[in-house]
Amino acid sequence: MVPRTVAPNSFAGRLDDPAANAGYEAPPPRKGFFTDTSVCIGCKACEVACKEWNMVPEDGIDLLGMSYDNTGGLGADSWRAVAFIEQSRPIGRGTPAFDGTTTGGSSDALQQDVVAAGIDVFEEASRLGTALPGGTPIADAAAAATGASGGCGCGSGGGGCGSAPAAAAATTTTAAPASEQFLGMPGMLAPAPLPDREGRQDVRWLMMSNVCKHCTHAACLDVCPTGALFRTEFGTVVVQQDVCNGCGYCVSACPYGVIDKREGDGRAWKCTLCYDRLGNDETPACAKACPTESIQYGDLDELRERAEARRQQLHDVGVTEARLYGEDPDDGVGGDGAFFLLLDEPEVYGLPPDPVVTTRDLPSMYKHMAVAAGAMVLGALVSGLGRRS
Repeated sequence: MVPRTVAPNSFAGRLDDPAANAGYEAPPPRKGFFTDTSVCIGCKACEVACKEWNMVPEDGIDLLGMSYDNTGGLGADSWRAVAFIEQSRPIGRGTPAFDGTTTGGSSDALQQDVVAAGIDVFEEASRLGTALPGGTPIADAAAAATGASGGCGCGSGGGGCGSAPAAAAATTTTAAPASEQFLGMPGMLAPAPLPDREGRQDVRWLMMSNVCKHCTHAACLDVCPTGALFRTEFGTVVVQQDVCNGCGYCVSACPYGVIDKREGDGRAWKCTLCYDRLGNDETPACAKACPTESIQYGDLDELRERAEARRQQLHDVGVTEARLYGEDPDDGVGGDGAFFLLLDEPEVYGLPPDPVVTTRDLPSMYKHMAVAAGAMVLGALVSGLGRRS
């Protein structure tokens, strides 16, 4: 399906339906990703599923020497990249003291709630991420069936974010031995009981599966001279490699540093949000493979509502550092088609704190250029007339 007409393009500002703006007649609801980092366990199943389905070549399996991650970031051969962020103290500007946070919890209590509620996890998994009726997160279904408080997906015990208010959880965390302190992912303990330079032994890992944001105002698409990048009927942004000439304009235009040129062929590559699967009404491979429902796929409006409910849910149980990133349609890129719930400042995850589409100022730039060119022509005419006289 291709647009029949080309609508006037807007470089910035709120845009509720980018597919219609691109010229599609009666496009389907915009699709996207909501990534809840509070339940990401760093398993990298999304990375593997993405590579297998899209036939993305391997990009090295060596540890980087800075963390337990072996991907490092997004690129032409890494369309999904799970960040491993080890914290022994808070990094962000507005993050409260880590000593009192309740982030992360054991999955044992969640499993017990699911069993007690009599939920068929395999039936629920068949609806995972499909945005079909009944395809709600298992943690929410278990909490509703058992009457458990919170239902935040981190379990109702074990020091998780749904176990107790912040003050009570802080006491538990402080009293626990260093070797038993939870790090924000189930089943993983501190890499070593040794204190850091400040004498602290409370360590946590933050996990985030990063991906192309499929921006409402996509600078990569705006600057592409060949039309290799195009807006789909689902509101996503896709690269056509058979049209790409490898100029690299899109690489420098992306405010997130997502798109990249592949060594060997020089063409640009990035996440397509599994455009071929969307056309067959299937869930993208990464969301289908995610075992904790950290990556959720569906209609963007519904995902934004679900994300806000999740943020409020975490705040209610004391995880006040939880925040949404990229969900605001009035931000500098018009909102992202793939947005996140974070447990610290965006900079901690390697994300720009206030992204702005790089083509935002193009209209005013061209206007000033036209004025300058007109002034030069007028000056030349006046000078010529002066010489004749």
